[in-house]
Amino acid sequence: MDVNNPDLESFRKQWQEEVTARSRPKAPRHSGDRAQTHPEKSTASKPGNALPPCEVYEQAEVEPGIVISAQAYDDLEDKEDARRLGIEGSRDVPQTAEEPKSALEHYEKAVEREDQGNLGDSVNLYRKAFRLDANVHSVYKKKHFPPSTTKAKPPNPNPSDAPVTVPNTAHHSLHDPSARSTSISQLIPACSTSTILASPPPTEGSQSPPCPIANIPFETLVQILRDTAIIDVASFARLSLVCGRLAYLVATEDRIWHRLCHGPEFGFAAMHYRWTCTVAGNELPASCGYSSFTSDGPLDISTLTLEHIPPPTPPLLSLSPAYPTYRSMLHRRPRVRFNGCYISTVNYHRPGVSSSSSSTFTSPIFIVTYYRYLRLFRDGTCVSLLTTVEPVDVVHHLTKENMHGHHNRESTLPSAVMRHALRGRWKLSGSLNLDRTAPSAGVDGHSPEGQVHVETEGVDPKYMYKMVLELRSTGRESGSTRNNKLIWKGFWSHNRLTDDWAAFGLKNDRAFFWSRVKSYGTGC
Repeated sequence: MDVNNPDLESFRKQWQEEVTARSRPKAPRHSGDRAQTHPEKSTASKPGNALPPCEVYEQAEVEPGIVISAQAYDDLEDKEDARRLGIEGSRDVPQTAEEPKSALEHYEKAVEREDQGNLGDSVNLYRKAFRLDANVHSVYKKKHFPPSTTKAKPPNPNPSDAPVTVPNTAHHSLHDPSARSTSISQLIPACSTSTILASPPPTEGSQSPPCPIANIPFETLVQILRDTAIIDVASFARLSLVCGRLAYLVATEDRIWHRLCHGPEFGFAAMHYRWTCTVAGNELPASCGYSSFTSDGPLDISTLTLEHIPPPTPPLLSLSPAYPTYRSMLHRRPRVRFNGCYISTVNYHRPGVSSSSSSTFTSPIFIVTYYRYLRLFRDGTCVSLLTTVEPVDVVHHLTKENMHGHHNRESTLPSAVMRHALRGRWKLSGSLNLDRTAPSAGVDGHSPEGQVHVETEGVDPKYMYKMVLELRSTGRESGSTRNNKLIWKGFWSHNRLTDDWAAFGLKNDRAFFWSRVKSYGTGC
């Protein structure tokens, strides 16, 4: 290749001149009054961001006399840096936040780190915050979740979709302070003269639909309510929400509550105050004869003949100052339930085994959850089960039919959870017909009323477990559900061979709560 080629030298000079012309800033073509009027347009833009001179000239030819400057994007570089990820996947944003100093700042920083998923940093910050101030949580709550200073809007006492049988209370309950303090016991007598009203006509000008129950005689209506209560007490109680007439009958008709208290469906005739069977569910020996309706001791069957044996009728329950009516007796006197089961949910955490090469804040923590199930039957037997399976998969299998020893360990059947169930028996403390002046005091040598004694089989045939529980209520109001909670009083293990008793610790155990199971029916 010839280095002194004249054609090549001329091409090089032409290329250098063109490059020099493009890199040299070009003065505007028209620098008249318009350029002097707007000097900032020509000086604001940077030479590096301006359009090339050729493009400026092409646009100036379209509209002569106007200088078009390029739009500057001075922040593009910073935005690109903000979008660029670092080596560890975090944004390269400059850290301008200062280190927390007060307990509240540590707590706020800990919450922020917890939201980001940095549990190790958040735990350390929480610890520092509580070391500085033990009540930092309350301070944080007051700052970020202050109590509302505005009063809540009262609900409409007479909504548009309310039934006609609901009395209009707008004229007295919102303006009369004395009316708002009226108790239910004062409102019920006012409904004694009310009647059952029919539904309004569906359209204007049409006839009202018939209401046969409004024309039923009083005695027949009471009998209907009595049969409803025997089937389901909860449905009978909800009838008081229909109208004032039914509310008055539900609250004051003592004949219905008398039948419920003395009946075996939900009353005290089904309660057992002495053992009725063995732990395995077999009948007691003849020397331990027992009638579930007597508390005077075992019957002497040697002195009785078939003609002299009376039918097992329950005694008449006597009222007392503690239970002035049969309604209050059924509602407040301790009794167990058969249309559901009692469930105790236990949750606790324990530290796991950490590796010697790991940090302290990465040590595993195990959350342990298990359940205790207890179902009581009407014949005095019961089923106790300790498992980690949730209630939805257990309660429907807590039946006597599944209490057998043929469950295979490797079985995947739903009822296989019952292979760890234990048979047992139960009884209530106190006496069926005890004249009492206080619901919790023992009289005439009897133990205090309200305790449930449960004896079950052990995991080994030589052991027997004994639980003592006490009936309580979850609600504090007078109209809340009663006798739906069992709290622990003691738990022991008895060695039948050595006759030794050992107590179990109840550190993690929690109370039993009653849960209704519709498939049980009335528990018969």
